[in-house]
Amino acid sequence: MKKSIIAVLAAGLVAAAGCANGGAARAQDGAGDGNAVIEAIMARRSIRQYKDTPVEREKLQLIAECGVNAPNGMNAQAWEVCIIDSKEWIDGVNEIYKAANPQAASRPGFRNMFVNAPAVIAVAAPDDTYNGVNAGLLGENVMLAAQSLGLGTCCLGGPLRFLQSSPEAAPYMAKLGINPDYKILYLIAVGYPDETPAAKPRDLSKIRFLGD
Repeated sequence: MKKSIIAVLAAGLVAAAGCANGGAARAQDGAGDGNAVIEAIMARRSIRQYKDTPVEREKLQLIAECGVNAPNGMNAQAWEVCIIDSKEWIDGVNEIYKAANPQAASRPGFRNMFVNAPAVIAVAAPDDTYNGVNAGLLGENVMLAAQSLGLGTCCLGGPLRFLQSSPEAAPYMAKLGINPDYKILYLIAVGYPDETPAAKPRDLSKIRFLGD
């Protein structure tokens, strides 16, 4: 099983440039051509429109495994990952959201509060800077692995804040079974993209060398 999962990821990485976003974005001046990892990094975009197509659990499991293979201090692995693809759960919290935000829910094309994604990944860790960095590394692995498999992702803060502050959502949050000593730090929407957003400018002047 492990070998087949690795094979799926390897094949996805090779095809990264032609996946979800069409591989339109490249490293500047063609740098990275032929390098599957760099192609995936440069092609990845935040997706906010998704097809109404469920994501295969094998792929969700695979990208989560890529997440927990991220570097982390002392290999403490002080994190938890909850993959939510339950339509009942998503529909339930969505009804609570719509009742509290009727204007947002009335927008054309609105299906759910997770930018219409059919699956959501919750990443939790102790709420401190040290473990927050570790959790961030995990999330980047998840999103790049998803890109390599033709999936889109979007890191979500607003829906999480709503779920954490809404008393009506508390029973749904409890169903996630997160360690009570941990806090969900962010959500990742996952699904098959229904848009191909262009790359936004990056300020390369932020990169500096210190050397002779």
